[in-house]
Amino acid sequence: MWPRLILSKSEGVHLSLINWSRYVVSKKYSTKLPEEPTSNSKNPDEPPSNLKSQEENKITDLLDNSASYNEAADTSWKTSPYPDGAILPSEQPKRPRQDPQETSIVLFPGQGTIKVGQVKDYLHFPRVTELFKVANDALGYDLLDICLNGPQEKLNRCEYNQPATTAISLAAIEKLREERPTSIEGCKTVAGYSIGEIPALVFAGGLSFEDGIRLAGVRGAAMQQACDLNKQAMISVFIKAGSSLKKICEPSIKYAEELGVADPICRVAIFVCPQTKIIAGHEEAIEYIEKNRRELRLIRVKRLPVSGAFHTALMEPAVDTFKKALSTVEINPLRLQVFSNVKGKPYLTPEEIKKLLVKQLTRPVRWEQILQHLYARPDGENFPRTFDVASNGSLKAMLTRVNLKAANSCITA
Repeated sequence: MWPRLILSKSEGVHLSLINWSRYVVSKKYSTKLPEEPTSNSKNPDEPPSNLKSQEENKITDLLDNSASYNEAADTSWKTSPYPDGAILPSEQPKRPRQDPQETSIVLFPGQGTIKVGQVKDYLHFPRVTELFKVANDALGYDLLDICLNGPQEKLNRCEYNQPATTAISLAAIEKLREERPTSIEGCKTVAGYSIGEIPALVFAGGLSFEDGIRLAGVRGAAMQQACDLNKQAMISVFIKAGSSLKKICEPSIKYAEELGVADPICRVAIFVCPQTKIIAGHEEAIEYIEKNRRELRLIRVKRLPVSGAFHTALMEPAVDTFKKALSTVEINPLRLQVFSNVKGKPYLTPEEIKKLLVKQLTRPVRWEQILQHLYARPDGENFPRTFDVASNGSLKAMLTRVNLKAANSCITA
């Protein structure tokens, strides 16, 4: 601040700010200041009045004749904080914004969507036949025969369904590659529902196909063994607004306990959309939900065609086997963004992929959160094309309940 000395005239002075660079002393007096002490003041530090007057005149003259930075006529003295030849931030070329409709998202299905004979839609594409040859060699049995001839009860078992889901999902990609090459070229992001994370990682370059199909086989076999330890089930529940998931699961657990089940499990396994959740646990607890739908304020319920309580603690026996299999494969850097079911956000590192793939066995799938993240857009902005591969439209149906506008740009492949 300026010295208090310049405000010491008996008539008083006023400071005002012009722009950012200088103060001007104005002689429009606002408030008269107290009289300064006379020369007889006993303060030894007080300068003589004639010296004060000279100092005030000098400061006033400097202020009256000062100039701001922008008013300087000679700019040769100016220096830049940037090195010679550097491109200033204001001169940086702006990256052209890509139209979302020129990009695509691919969604891969989970267990329970593949049907016997579905693979016939893809076998006339040359690379699909080779794909199943590699799968048969990696698994040690004829996966294609099971996919073609079933029976469905066999195909529904984890040890067959999970590698079948992986192979058929990637067969659908070959169909897209042939029929809609731009959909593959413009793909920026992929997400897989449960076991669908493995074909998603293969498509994104994180896993080789051989490693992906082998991991799916090991995962499925280990989970089937966990399923066979006790009776388990999964059920899709359509809840009313304001319904409490806790009030659904707690009485179900209590009912199972009364029937003699030790440490019964009943919890949300998959967050599908705001009004739909998938609950998994012991068979007795799931039966209670079926029988007491109205009392639990559920709109409707539907059993899933699976033989286990996936993404709950009942899959804990499968963890070590799958973890050992993962330790033998290399996770490559991803060429596309891949979403994690466990955290509902993209994977960041190969190490994180291995860690979260194991956790996914016993943790809930955050599919609703993934869709919210994928399709968050400002009002009026276009949505990317989405390709629902090999799910027979089930993934598009889920997307419809989360974001109808995004679903309108979704193509079932």
